[in-house]
This record gives sequence, structure tokens and C-alpha cells, in this order.
Amino acid sequence: MKKYYLAISTALAFFTNANAQQATPVQDRWAIQQDGSILWQVKDRLPHEDHIEMSGQKVSLWLQYGVDESKKPSYVRTFVYPTFRLLPARTISSMMYSVDDENLPRILLNDKLMKKGVYNATVMEDQPEKTATIRFDGMLTAESSIGKDGSIILKRSFFPSVDKALAVEKLVFINKGSQAAKIEMEYMRREVRPAPERASEGPLRFIVATVGDGLKTVAPGDSVVFGISYQAIAGAATPLMDVNINKEEAARQERVKEITSLLQLETPDRVLNTMFYFAKIRGTESIYNTKGGFMHSPGGLRYYAAIWANDQAEYVNPFFAFLGDKIGTKSAMNAYRLFAGYMNPEYKPIPSSIIDEGRGTWHGAGDRGDMAMIAYGAGRFALANGSADSARVLWPLIEWCLEYCKRKINDEGVVWSNRDELEGRFPSGNANLNTSCLYYDGLVSAAMLAKALGKPAAQVKGYTDQAAQMRINIEKYFGATVEGFKTYRYYKGNDTLRAWIATPLVMDLFDRKQGTIDALFSERLWTADGLASLAGNKTFWDRATLYGLRGAFAAGETTKAYDFLKYYSERRLLGEHVPYAVEAYPEGNQRHLSAESGLYCRIFTEGVLGMRPTGFRSFNFTPNLPAAWNYMRLKNIHAFGTVFNIEVVRKKGSYLTVKVSGDGKDKTYAVKEGKTIAIQL
Repeated sequence: MKKYYLAISTALAFFTNANAQQATPVQDRWAIQQDGSILWQVKDRLPHEDHIEMSGQKVSLWLQYGVDESKKPSYVRTFVYPTFRLLPARTISSMMYSVDDENLPRILLNDKLMKKGVYNATVMEDQPEKTATIRFDGMLTAESSIGKDGSIILKRSFFPSVDKALAVEKLVFINKGSQAAKIEMEYMRREVRPAPERASEGPLRFIVATVGDGLKTVAPGDSVVFGISYQAIAGAATPLMDVNINKEEAARQERVKEITSLLQLETPDRVLNTMFYFAKIRGTESIYNTKGGFMHSPGGLRYYAAIWANDQAEYVNPFFAFLGDKIGTKSAMNAYRLFAGYMNPEYKPIPSSIIDEGRGTWHGAGDRGDMAMIAYGAGRFALANGSADSARVLWPLIEWCLEYCKRKINDEGVVWSNRDELEGRFPSGNANLNTSCLYYDGLVSAAMLAKALGKPAAQVKGYTDQAAQMRINIEKYFGATVEGFKTYRYYKGNDTLRAWIATPLVMDLFDRKQGTIDALFSERLWTADGLASLAGNKTFWDRATLYGLRGAFAAGETTKAYDFLKYYSERRLLGEHVPYAVEAYPEGNQRHLSAESGLYCRIFTEGVLGMRPTGFRSFNFTPNLPAAWNYMRLKNIHAFGTVFNIEVVRKKGSYLTVKVSGDGKDKTYAVKEGKTIAIQL
């Protein structure tokens, strides 16, 4: 299989700036179906290859799939077992194996060998397998026809187990011909073991095994199911799991249904609704049941059974406070608990990452502003989660992180930090805009949280005053004209636009909103794949784009924000690499890291609707609907200690009616678009 980054390089050549993007529409490869899935009708524009990740509590399946010019499919399956640890103990030390088509059990149709997607060339050279469709609905299913007359249909599905160290490949052969067909899958059991000295708690074993193998005669109109299991097992004497394919498939479908039933988005834009639907899956499925408890992790073949101050504490945990998935909420509380274990009276920094199921740490990039990240995320999570008991557990961590940041304030009044979350990939000076903005918002939330918890009035005032001063200092230190735009310099001496100038907008710092938005969507920063990390550079990280879109909506720049959000969403959902937000390019081959999908959902909760937690039962609400929308709904919101729905309806021009319903009660508010109302549940 060719490397996917070559296809991405070609795709990037289509557009060089925002104007070109608007002039040259994206040609969708995929289409949204009635049932909410997306489907690729394999017709032309071949060859094409892509990759996708699907995760369960004990396994992650990273699947490369492709179709060549003759529509012949190929697959490379990579299995990661996060709780099967190897030595030395590092972030990347999960047991991982790849299996390509050449290493699968052999299949015979009417006594003739089917190999690597086609019949053996010496036997039936003119009767290949041709892929007709590939569908994704939380599982990936490819449908092919086999034989000259296409009388045998093969439906091949891939999915992870919900709770086992197991992934499944299901093969359904359907006989659409007029005569009975003999179909055989040969028995296979292939076992690989890393050396015992390399296993953390060994011996560890990886086993590929057939399920339901043997010879079956399939009558016309009938079908037969075979399967292949990919298992990880600990212990030399532990038996192979007895795999029930249909039961595992039903469990995966039920878990997807469970996630997607929560926090449902309804707008007139089907693309956004669908990408939001899928973002909830990727943002929530990547939670691993480890020795250290439930741990949300990014994935991407590197980052498992570990947490980070940015991905988990800052990006995805505040999303979980609105989603209400029980496992997601447990993982968020556990992440903050793990970070809290490293508080100390000397105020030495908490590690950037806690790895190896909670048993090790990584802090190799210097001070990235991690304590600001944790304080920001924990404060927002604690308020929106709506549980005073949980907030009391988190409060010491929030206090400690804010005090750490306070002790790092430099002579010019902003927070010292010799790195940012890009860990030195680009310059960030000794005080960067991102860290100080996160600290500012952490102070704002802490003041509200302290009041909700009944803390002394002096402490509440202290945080409020510190936030007000930090706001002034951010403007004085970072406010600048950069490349002709009245926006922010990212650090002292910075004279090139950076994507993270979006951060102030997300924190409701709008003093320079027009110049900042103009810069974000200018030819200097906006590329075919969103915001460039550094103007003029090909590198992009979706997290910055997702912050930028959220901030633009929060600032009331609705028309421009909607145009770019719609373009970005269609490209990610229906284009060449689908269906999720990605990590970065060129680094990481555009991995579908999980927390970025949480950031996508936050564009709608905190951006379009401007939901800002203010207490355990209250939030500020600042709707900024696109002009073409007459309504927007968020249903089954699990936040602020209750379950409720929000419906926003455009009455006339910029006037909106907001209906909040839950517990059998309805409240209706009238608000002018872009104005803030306080909602008490």
C-alpha cells in the first residue's frame, strides 16, 4: 500500500489560499446516507487509499484501506493493545501488530483459490473481486462482487470489541446466482509472542484465528458468515477467547448508539449535523480501561493508556461535561485525579503527560503551560458537570495550578512558559499568548467555582481581580500589529502571524477581534486544510483551526465563520480523508487523534451557542446563528446536573426565541442575536 501522505500532498495542491478554496469547490468522494452513515460509491478517481481508527476499551484498530484502478481492494490492519505493555516503559510501548492481506486464512470459492482480493491468477485470472461500495457508520464495511457475473457478493466489516482485547473482521458471502456455491475458509491460528523480557507483565501473545471456518454450501439467495479474530492474551496458559461475531458486532453497534444518542445537534445543515454525529464517536470511543482507571487517550498508533494536559485536561474533558457519557465523565475525573497526584509544596511542575496506565510520566518538552491547561479545563468541566461533590474533589488541583501560574508571572505581568503545546516545533519565546489566555480563563472559572462552593469572599475576589489584571496584561504584552493586522504577537519578538492568535477569542477577549478574524481567514493563514500553524508554512494542526472557528463564532463573525466551517467539515467528512478532524500535516500522516473531535463539537456548544458555565446550574448563552438558519437545536444535553434540550428559533431578522426544556418544565427567552442571556436551570 502506498503512503497516504502522497495523496494528501496532491490534495493540498488543489488550493493555496482561502480565495482559491472558495473559487474551487471540493469534489466529494463520500455521500451522506438516509441512515446517517457515509458511503463511497467506487466508480472513478482511482486508485484511492485512506486510513481510519476505531477503538474499544482494550484495543484500537487502525485500518488502512485502498482500491486500485481495477477496483481490487487491499487492507492493512494494525492492532494496538494499550493495556498490554512492553518494556522499556514509554508512551509508545503498547503491544502492536499489523496484518496485511497476504497473512490471512485462504478462502476457496467452488474449489478455486481466492487470494489477496482476487482469484489465483493461474486459475481464474479474468474473474477479479471488484469493490462496489465502502460504508462507515462507526464500523467500516466494504461490499464487493466476485466472479465474471458478480454472482457472489462479499461484505467485509471491521470493528473493535467494546470491552475485550479483540478486533473482528466479519466476512459475509451472499450467493446471488442461480446455482449453489461452495465457499470454504481454511482454519488458521497464528500466534506471535514478544520475548518475555520485553513484556511488562508477560508473557504476552497476539493471535490471529478463524471463526466459523470450514466448507459451506450456500444455496441461491442464501449467505454464510466467516470471521477472523485478532486477539491479545496475557499468560502462556490462558485459552483463546471464544468469539461470538454477531454478539461483538451488536455490542459495538450499541456502544455507538449510546454515544450518538447524547448531545444531538439539529441544524438545517446536514453536513455539520453528520460530522458532529461522527465527532462524538471518535471523541468518546478512545477511552481505555487500564490499571489506572479509565483513560481517554489520543490514539494514532502512539498515544494510548496515557493522558496529556492539553488533549485530555484542556480539549476533550470540558466536552464530556456536556455529553454526559458515563465512561467519558469517569475518564475526565480520573485524568484530573492522576494529575493531582503530582501536586507538591515546592510547586514543581506537574508532568505534561502521565503514561503507562498511570505508572509513569513524560515531561520532555519543558514547561508547555500545562498547569494553565489543567486549570482551564478542570474549571470549565467542574462547573458544567454540575456536581458539587465532584467539584470539591477537583478544587485543590485547580487552586494549585493557578498558584503555580501566579508564581510564574514575569516582570511584564504575563505567564512565563518556555514552550507551548507544539513542544518547540515552532518558536514560542519565554511567554506565549496561549498560556496566558488559558490562565486568564482558568481564573474566571475559578472565581465562579469558588462562589458556587461557598469559598471565602476574599478568595473569589482574589481570582476576579487577578483575571482582570491578566486581561490588561495580555493586551499590553501581546497586543500588536502583525503583518498589517491589528491582532496579537504570539510571543515577544514575533513578527509572523500564528494560528494561536485565535485563543483570546475563545476566552471572550474581543478587544482585537476584527483584526484577529481578518488575519485568521486571510491568505496568510487559511489554507486548503484550515489554519497554517505559521503563516507561509505548510504545517497545519486541526486543533488550532477548531479553536479559530469556535472563536470566530463566539466573536459574532458568523457569516465568515460559517462559510469556513462548512468548507472544513465537508472536506473532513466527505473528502479524501474521512470522517474526522485530524491531528496534523505533515507530522503524523493526518492521524484521527481523538480529542480533536471533542474540539469540533465545542464549536457548536461554546461557539455558535456561546454556552459559558457560570455555576452548577447556570450558564451564559450567546447565540450567533448563521443567517441562513431559522433554527438550531441541541437535544439530550447532560450538563449542569440535569438533562435538557435547547431550541433556538429565528423570529425576525436578528431576534431569536430560546426555549430550554427539561424535567417537564419549559423556559422561553427572547434575545437579540449576539447578545448574552443568563440561563438558570
